[in-house]
Amino acid sequence: MTQQRIRIKFGKYGVQRFVGHLDTARTWERILRRAQFPLEYTQGFNPRPRMQFAAALSVGVTSECEYLDIWLLRRLGDSLPGEWIDRLVSNSPVGIPIYLLEEIPIRGAALPTLVTSAEYVLTPAEDGPEVTDLHTRAAALLAQEHIERASRDKTYDLRPLILDLRPETDGSLIANLKTGDKGNARSDELIAAMGLELGQVNIHRRLLFLSEEAVV
Repeated sequence: MTQQRIRIKFGKYGVQRFVGHLDTARTWERILRRAQFPLEYTQGFNPRPRMQFAAALSVGVTSECEYLDIWLLRRLGDSLPGEWIDRLVSNSPVGIPIYLLEEIPIRGAALPTLVTSAEYVLTPAEDGPEVTDLHTRAAALLAQEHIERASRDKTYDLRPLILDLRPETDGSLIANLKTGDKGNARSDELIAAMGLELGQVNIHRRLLFLSEEAVV
């Protein structure tokens, strides 16, 4: 029976940005086992640690705001994060920094349902467009009433999912994209809609906005 639910905040940098979501989940299974967390496992023929990520990160994107919930069979103690965050740090591979470990209500809402939007920082890559070109493309995109994009076997309008797209004085672009169950815009789709290849722009997720239910 579940005794505690823990939320972990971590980042993805370096080679880890090229690791897909499923492999990231497997990496976290190894981290948690090596750190000797008393994990609760799912039922069935292939039991897995019970854990849940906030929002999948596109391959090639770095981040400082990834969230993971885990369920435990016994409490870690009343002085979190204590030694447990040190265990995570010492067992995490290069490129996955650990920022936070905290207890949240066991019966709280599912983590993915709390995500509302994500904020990204976009900068030209070494072989990418000039800053002025990047800003011009962003302005042209915002001027469109509809931005039709294809996703697997259907099309959707990307425009209402772009909540904000603005230039900063340092030359970067800040993009706030709707994320979660009620509409989801991927950063790579935004880049493609601007007529650019993913490798031409550095993308960094710096904020993941959660509804008030997520505040602990």
